[in-house]
Amino acid sequence: MNTFKLAKNCKFILPYLLSLIISLPGLAQVATPQSAPTSAPTSTGTNPSGTQSGTPRSQSGAQGNQPANQPANSNQQSNTPKSNDPQSNEKGKAAANNDPNAPQEGADQTKINTSTTGTLSPAEQEKLALRQKIYGYSIFADKQFNPIPDLQIATPTNYVVGPGDELNIFIYNYAEASYKTKVSRDGFITIERLGNIFVSGRTIEEVRKILIDKFSKFTPGLIGANGETARTKLMVTLGEIRNVKVFVTGEVINPGTYEITSLASAFNALYQAGGPNEIGSFRDVRVVRAGKVVSHMDIYDYLVNGKIDGDIRVQDNDNIVVGYYQKRVEVTGMVKRPGIYELKPEEKLTDVIKYAGGFNDNAYKARVKIERITSKERKIVDVPEENYSSAEVVTGDLINVETILDRVENIVTIEGAVMRQGNYSLDNSGTLKKLIENAQGLREDAFTGRISVLRTRTDLTIESIQLNLADVLNNSVPDLVLTRLDQVVIPSKFDMAQSAIVTVEGEVNNPKFGENDGKYPYVANMTLEDVLVKAGGFRESAFTTEVEVIRRKRNSIPGAANAQIAETFKFNVNRDLSIGNTESNFVLLPFDQVIVRKSPNYVEQQSVYLEGEILVPGSYTIINKNDKISDIIKRSGGLTELAYPEGATLLRRTFVKNITAPTNFLEEAATQESIKEGTITGDLPNVKEESIGIKLISILKNPGSFEDLVVQEGDIIRIPKRLETVQVTGEVLYPTTVKYGRGLSFADYISHSGGFTTKSLRKSSYIKYPNGSVDRTRKFMFFNVYPKVEPGSEIFVPVRGTPTLTPQQAIQTTIGVLSSVMTLVVTILAFRTLK
Repeated sequence: MNTFKLAKNCKFILPYLLSLIISLPGLAQVATPQSAPTSAPTSTGTNPSGTQSGTPRSQSGAQGNQPANQPANSNQQSNTPKSNDPQSNEKGKAAANNDPNAPQEGADQTKINTSTTGTLSPAEQEKLALRQKIYGYSIFADKQFNPIPDLQIATPTNYVVGPGDELNIFIYNYAEASYKTKVSRDGFITIERLGNIFVSGRTIEEVRKILIDKFSKFTPGLIGANGETARTKLMVTLGEIRNVKVFVTGEVINPGTYEITSLASAFNALYQAGGPNEIGSFRDVRVVRAGKVVSHMDIYDYLVNGKIDGDIRVQDNDNIVVGYYQKRVEVTGMVKRPGIYELKPEEKLTDVIKYAGGFNDNAYKARVKIERITSKERKIVDVPEENYSSAEVVTGDLINVETILDRVENIVTIEGAVMRQGNYSLDNSGTLKKLIENAQGLREDAFTGRISVLRTRTDLTIESIQLNLADVLNNSVPDLVLTRLDQVVIPSKFDMAQSAIVTVEGEVNNPKFGENDGKYPYVANMTLEDVLVKAGGFRESAFTTEVEVIRRKRNSIPGAANAQIAETFKFNVNRDLSIGNTESNFVLLPFDQVIVRKSPNYVEQQSVYLEGEILVPGSYTIINKNDKISDIIKRSGGLTELAYPEGATLLRRTFVKNITAPTNFLEEAATQESIKEGTITGDLPNVKEESIGIKLISILKNPGSFEDLVVQEGDIIRIPKRLETVQVTGEVLYPTTVKYGRGLSFADYISHSGGFTTKSLRKSSYIKYPNGSVDRTRKFMFFNVYPKVEPGSEIFVPVRGTPTLTPQQAIQTTIGVLSSVMTLVVTILAFRTLK
């Protein structure tokens, strides 16, 4: 029973499987992309509402709207150009069957083929570069440009009806009726009660008039009477639009046969073929119909004016022919659109410049150079500006538009003490007085006693003309006539005098010290109070009772050994910057120096820092100038039980000036302030840090003793925690840290580290104690006396220096010296024997 059911099911399944297997090659063919170009979409017409049948119109080939030089899918067969060559048809069939050995058709049928790597050969690259320079080529290669007419448009009244067109006929108002009919192959339409009507080759408007005449015999109101308009209206629209077959031949990118909509024009067909190629003409595209040329197209008319007078709507079997160009020139240089332009025989040089967009702003317009090819060689033709409209150009000409010279033909310059410096026109400033007038006159600081006029001679050398400007302005001497490139320089009185300043040093606030460095411009009648106000007033530390003003001595006795070179004035200035009545309004002179010294009894707070095993660590202020270490520790509450006083260290930091480098007062003040606050971290080039080993146990037992040092500002006293190890480093077998043991000697700790190596310099071993002090190994006769070891110490064994001679070299040297000595002895003995 189950077997019967299975056989029955297979009976229904097998036909579907066979259909699927048969359709697989077709599916593969549709899915495989081809390199064939696409053409215009097939025609679709308008489908007005209200038809009796209500059948939607066909839209075959609606996807094909790309030019021929762009790739498309192979399933758009209706848009592919058709060739009459049997070999090309065989190639197309092989490609459709996915034959791997079949040649693939490219968008460009002029054999610009890419290699297997996808790169162009040098010849193909040169041809492509030439096309891109041709004016008008880019519009056919632009993907964004699509001249295919929109099918959703109103029916054109001048549309010529042909076989395959579908006509919708509407009668409305007084009488109503609608008809849908299609033009037969013979050019007739068939309408009930009217029979066959020939409409092929007639426009829509002519067809409407014929139908009005036919329908008026049995439809009332279609023809007006007694001067009245027709009460019944008749309208003819297009339904489905036929496709027409046109030929695009000649010098185009992709010649062939194209099936396009009947609404398309000759320019649309040319766009589908990719446009003219590198030798094709853009100025004379012919439309041949029935063996006769019915239209000429000038593509430049579309590119320049946006219209083409000869762009007619194509019909079946029309041939769009593109011939060779007759005259073509190249324009380079300073034009808006350099490129290659095709000219008609009657067009001149001015037309070429117009097509190139005209000159750039910096173009040299007075003359154009043309490089022309003769029958033997090249030659240069110079065309002046007045001959542009009549100058003939020859095919192959290279027109170069140069740039203007970087110079001004009528320039004079004035600079210095005038209101408006700069360049002026020589035409309007022909003389010196006129130039100064155009510069809005002299400034108040102008020095009119002597000015300079720098003149450029014809040989480009420069001469200087010196004038007394005051005499010129007073008409005592004639005015100077200027020439091109003259440069007038009027000096300023301020430029000829040293800038006077007043210096303020010492204990003043001076909030802008980094900008002025204590130097202030001198002004007439400046007083001491004025400059102190500019300096920001006194600091708290200022010694105001003796403010000094040091003045240069301008009339000292020359040559005298005791000649006075400066004067000193002292003033008692109050904190409000007022001076007594007798000394008030002391007028300063240029280059006076004001010094405000520091008060002798003024001392800022100074601090010392305690760190480590202290009951109360932190900052402690120095109360007395002679405070010592014991005083500071006493104020901190003493040491903790875990303190290791033998390892106490005094860290002292001082600021060192670098006399070779320029002084930066702001950085120096900031560094000194950091030392005071103990906030310096890292390495600073001008801060010297010294670690001083102190004997804290002796200091605490005998306060005020020789070991008890006087503390300074910024000192840091560090008291470590009890240490129980000894570190051994350097040239030992196993550098390590060893636990401290009472009674262990220096050599014992070396033994715990594996002992000395063959390179150890034993006699130079040393130890560094926790408090920073260092002790070395001493020598007693032939024995090394090693230093004592304390907890927390660090033992260091240096490396023996490499000997200058190897043992073999040392032996050879010794033998040589002994040989020389023995030779000398034998010689001396020989002389004595002879005597």
